Amino acid sequence: MIWVLIAALSLGSLALKTCGPLLAGGRTSPAALQRVITLLTPALITSLVVTGTLTQGQHLTLDARIAGLTAGLIALAARAPLAVALLAAATTTTTGIRLIT
Repeated sequence: MIWVLIAALSLGSLALKTCGPLLAGGRTSPAALQRVITLLTPALITSLVVTGTLTQGQHLTLDARIAGLTAGLIALAARAPLAVALLAAATTTTTGIRLIT
């Protein structure tokens, strides 16, 4: 059910971003609408990451992926390059999985 909602919101975001300038005809959109459009994409990406990390099918799963996500977020918060954050997340997840199994 959540994937249907995410797909619908993604298509809506794409439609707004694509058709908006065509329908506006050179006019600028209101500032409130611009803020909503700007925040829609990060919210959708966040929902995909959280859903992919914390669920297995339709069940909540707490495993090494959470540690990897946390390591990546800490690296990004410390202003590390994206490649370093991805490497930290992958290393932490792999280490966590090996410790569990």
